[in-house]
Amino acid sequence: MLKTKKTLKITAEVPGVDEKNLTVKVVNGNLQIKGEKRENQEDKSGSYHLTERRYGYFERTFSLPEGVDRDKIQARFSKGVLTVNLPKKPEAMKPEKIINIELD
Repeated sequence: MLKTKKTLKITAEVPGVDEKNLTVKVVNGNLQIKGEKRENQEDKSGSYHLTERRYGYFERTFSLPEGVDRDKIQARFSKGVLTVNLPKKPEAMKPEKIINIELD
């Protein structure tokens, strides 16, 4: 997870996963990424017939920190890499504030 002043960014490499088999959602205060990879290969060359099937499923859940604007979360999928941008709420981006200590 990459943290900047305005956003948090999660990047996941998911080679071979089709975008139709990839979901990103917020569930009970958590960010959930699910994917499924299905691959079929068939070779009828020569004197044999070879068929291979590969299947894989993954699920990853991240706790969303306080201050993330859940309504503005965006996901982008390009060339086998999923990037999820988690923008912070304006109040979470304010600079630190010094609190005065009162004396008795």
